[in-house]
Amino acid sequence: MSRNEPRRDNLALKIKEMLAHREVKQLTVGPDHTRAAVLVPLFTKDGSCHILFTKRSDKVRYHKGEISFPGGNHDATDEDLLATALREAHEEIGLRPQDVSLLGALDEMTTMTDFVVSPFVGLIPYPYTFVPSVDEIEEIIILPLAAFLTTGVLSEDYRTYNERTEKVSIYKSGKHVIWGATAKILRQFLELVPAEALK
Repeated sequence: MSRNEPRRDNLALKIKEMLAHREVKQLTVGPDHTRAAVLVPLFTKDGSCHILFTKRSDKVRYHKGEISFPGGNHDATDEDLLATALREAHEEIGLRPQDVSLLGALDEMTTMTDFVVSPFVGLIPYPYTFVPSVDEIEEIIILPLAAFLTTGVLSEDYRTYNERTEKVSIYKSGKHVIWGATAKILRQFLELVPAEALK
């Protein structure tokens, strides 16, 4: 048994318990909005909890070059929104659906580009042979969750898109800047799960 396995099981149990005892906020989708889903992939590395992000390529239609979670638009062939998140994660980074242990869901939220996003938190094995899509993903980014728990890493500012201005959360970790819906999802997760469970 590797040293990561007991830590992995303990982490999964704590997060699953926290997410199970709350009602997930669901939003009504209007005709101008598009359903989407993302996976928030967690794993243990060197004895601590890490999180996986992707940097989107310049070839995608929306959010070019931004840091995001694996995910995308809901397809009519998807059984549900969880299936959307798992399918997109497989397409974008080669993560097989059967390798994801679902821990729970976070509140749905809207983006400045009129998507309604359903986030799902999942535990994945590590090390893992990721296969990034050459068309969609420029880089896979792996960061310790503890990096987001320090003072000064989170700020707020106003951003404008298509003449719409909103106040957004912004996380900075080294050279990486995470904002918009991804930062909103990350912030919600960090506020729900005790910090001691993530270090």
